[in-house]
Amino acid sequence: MSADPAPAELFVLELYVTGQTPRSLRAVVNIRKVCEERLHDRYQLEVVDVYQQPQLAAREQLVAAPTLVKRQPLPERRMVGDMSDRQRLLFGLGIV
Repeated sequence: MSADPAPAELFVLELYVTGQTPRSLRAVVNIRKVCEERLHDRYQLEVVDVYQQPQLAAREQLVAAPTLVKRQPLPERRMVGDMSDRQRLLFGLGIV
């Protein structure tokens, strides 16, 4: 049995990627798939290309990309990688 979040919870996510690399594209596809399957219309996902917006990467003090930042619901969390480990991603988002 899954422990999905309460229906009213809105997930605010930022995914920092490095251009159109295979790893970046894989991260975008993987996070969108999980969000659509598990969060439906309860999420906002902003994809930030650190090449196009380096000031945002500097502000976030990113050391690697792709990096997913979960702003809401609290606590804020960061996950690094292509988001292909589904269980780790669900755990990091607090969905399971």
